[in-house]
Amino acid sequence: MNAVITPAAGVDIAELRQLYYAVYGPHYPVALGTDPAEMARLMADPHSLWLVARCAASGTLTASAAIRGEAGSRIARLEGIAVHPEHRSAGLAAALTGALCAEMLDTGRLDSVYATVRTVGSGPQRVVARNGFRPLGILPNAVDLSSRESLALYARHSPGVLDRRIPVTEVPAVLLPLLRTAGDALGIDYPQVRTVSGPPPAHAPRGAVERLEVIEAPAFVRRRFRERFPGAEGWFYPLHTPNVLLTPEDGRFEVYAYLNRTGGYCSLLTAHPEPTAAAAHLEAVTRALARVGAGYVEALVPLARPEALSAFLAQGFIAGALYPAMRADGDGFHDYAVVSRSSERIDFRGVTVEPPLQPYLDCYASAWASAHLPTPSEVAP
Repeated sequence: MNAVITPAAGVDIAELRQLYYAVYGPHYPVALGTDPAEMARLMADPHSLWLVARCAASGTLTASAAIRGEAGSRIARLEGIAVHPEHRSAGLAAALTGALCAEMLDTGRLDSVYATVRTVGSGPQRVVARNGFRPLGILPNAVDLSSRESLALYARHSPGVLDRRIPVTEVPAVLLPLLRTAGDALGIDYPQVRTVSGPPPAHAPRGAVERLEVIEAPAFVRRRFRERFPGAEGWFYPLHTPNVLLTPEDGRFEVYAYLNRTGGYCSLLTAHPEPTAAAAHLEAVTRALARVGAGYVEALVPLARPEALSAFLAQGFIAGALYPAMRADGDGFHDYAVVSRSSERIDFRGVTVEPPLQPYLDCYASAWASAHLPTPSEVAP
C-alpha cells in the first residue's frame, strides 16, 4: 500500500480517535488516542513528534505513532502505534517508527527512546526490533485492556551512549541473571560486579502503618510535589507526573505516584522526606494502591543503589527489566532496574515472545519462584 506520512494535526483528531477505537476498543488507557485536549497538546509539543499515515489513493487515515518527550530530558517514549485492522501487514507501523526515530533519535536530539510493547502477538515486537530497538525485559500484568496483559520493554540508544555507562560494583544476587541477559542483548558487560553483603532490609512490623490515606487530587498533588522537590534531586521518572499522594495519618512520610485507573496500573515516583522514607512500608503502599484499582505497581530503582533494590525485593517486588544508560549524569549514564509487583495472578500462557525476549521471561520466572516459592529447607518433611 502506498502511504503518505505527515505530522498529526488538529484536523486529524476525530479520525485518530476512531482509529484507536478500531484497534484497541473502548479500554485504551492512553490519552493520546482518547482525549482531544491532550491529543492537541501533544501535537503542539516541541519536544514530541506525532506522525500519521494516509492512503495515497483515498486519503483515509490508516496508521499512527508518536514519540513523546519532555522539556529538559533526553529520553522519550515511542507510543500509540496503531494500524487499522484493514491495513495491517502493509509495513505501516515499521514505516512510522522508522520515520519517528530518524527525526528524533538519529539527529542527536535524544539519548534513548523506549517502548512498552504488547505481547498478545509477535507483530509489535518485530516492528520495534526491525527499527533497532532491543529488548530490556518483561513487565507482567502491566496493563488492563480488555484483560490483564504483560508488556515487553524495548529501547534504542543513540550511538556511543551505552559506552558511557557509569560502572556498577554491587547488586543483589537475584539480579545477576538479569544483568547477564541484558548484557547479551545489548552487547555490554558488568565486569567485577559483586553481590550485596549484609543482612536483608527490615520489614515494618505488621500494623505499624494500619492504613494509608490515598489522596487523588491531581492539581493539589502536583503543587505539593513541586514544593517538596523544587529541583530534580530525589526523583527520576521520565514522562510521569504524580497525581496521587499516599501518607499515614501522622504524615511521617509521603509517597508520590502516578495512577492510571483506566489501565489499572501505578508507578511509584518518589517519597518525602527522602526517597527511601517509605522503604519499610512498601507492603502497605501496595495494598493501598490495590484498593483503588492498581493491580500492577512498578518503580524505577538506580542499579547503583543496592540497598534500595534490596528493600523492594524484600517486599515482594521482582526486577523484570533493566534499562542501561537511562539517566544522564555529567558525562556518564546511570543504569536503572524496573521492579514491579502485581496483586493479580500472573499468567504467561497467553504471552507471545520473540526469541530475543525469551531469556527475560525465563529470568522473571526464576526470580518470582525464588521470591515466592519455599526452598527445600522450608518445606516440612
